[in-house]
Amino acid sequence: MTATTVRVHRAVLWALGLGCGALGLGLGFLVKPLVHGIIGLVGDAPGPLRLAAALPTAWAVPVLTAVGLAAGAWLAAEAKRDALELVVDHDGVHLEQARAERYLRREDVAAVFLDGRDLVFLDATTRQLARHRASDLPAQQVRAAFERCGYPWAGTADPHEGEFRTWVDGHPDLDDEAHGLLRSRARALTDEQLGTAAELADRLQEIGVVVRDRGGAQQYRRVPGA
Repeated sequence: MTATTVRVHRAVLWALGLGCGALGLGLGFLVKPLVHGIIGLVGDAPGPLRLAAALPTAWAVPVLTAVGLAAGAWLAAEAKRDALELVVDHDGVHLEQARAERYLRREDVAAVFLDGRDLVFLDATTRQLARHRASDLPAQQVRAAFERCGYPWAGTADPHEGEFRTWVDGHPDLDDEAHGLLRSRARALTDEQLGTAAELADRLQEIGVVVRDRGGAQQYRRVPGA
């Protein structure tokens, strides 16, 4: 059987690009009264808007439409780059997101499911093999791709949901090593050092602690038997 590819729908990317073009078109007609209104309220307007307002409407409309289309094309390209792309077959799954690629062998996957915005893979010990943001992908297509190839699809909730606890620094449920790693990971997330946060999550798994992020907080569960 051939591989199944799931990626962000082209219509979404086209809508993003054309939507920005439409905004540019509308701004071309409205930029003069808009700038006059801003100046009347605060006494000044941003330089690019004042420059656009200085153009005759016959020029402002095509120029701002072109600018909108260019901005839309850039945003669509960025959205495509940041969205997860899956290629699933009976041997494994190839994941690509934000220019990073990963391959998981089918034999290593004991469960795959959607957990909120994320697509998650677990191994036989319940450790996470991978967790990727997948909110741009149609959930039904994701499920169908894995079920078609015989993967253990576990639905749209973490099968270990009830085991997660919100991390509280110093709580006796965890030892000093785990708390230290979670503190470092919290700082990495605050500083938007996502690579460092991912590395710390891997180190936590090595000592039997699985971590995820929910509502600005870290949640954790223990690996059975660890």
